[in-house]
Amino acid sequence: MSASVVNALRSMGLAPDALDLVQRAHELAMGPRVDLLEDDHHSAYLHPGRTVLILVRDVGHAHAESLAISALLESESESLRVDSRQIESEIGEQVARALAEIPAPGDERLVERLVSLPLTSRLAALAERLDQLRHAHLHHFASGWRGGPKPG
Repeated sequence: MSASVVNALRSMGLAPDALDLVQRAHELAMGPRVDLLEDDHHSAYLHPGRTVLILVRDVGHAHAESLAISALLESESESLRVDSRQIESEIGEQVARALAEIPAPGDERLVERLVSLPLTSRLAALAERLDQLRHAHLHHFASGWRGGPKPG
């Protein structure tokens, strides 16, 4: 996945420093996944890279900070999140602050908070949720998912 991310970023013409930022963010996001997930094809394992690729390939988005945010954003599993202090020290204060401002699903003021975010953070949040939702049927509804309600 890392090679796919780098190739996509290069094809977008990202400057070397921007490419480095996104690569470091992706690598940092992969740390907990490498430690906790045995299957390197598990949707949660691939999530940071796929989220970046959604923005690059599907949207044509090449804002390095936003791509770094999307790689590090994890709304489903607390155990797969990177600590904000580590993000701040290894990636930068601006990315750590932007991540902290993105509301979690279920937040009472979710819509209000999302629309008040900068466009780059909104795109990162949207791509992250899209990737999570794209694979939700594999985890949350595995036995009953058929496109309709569970029999019962």
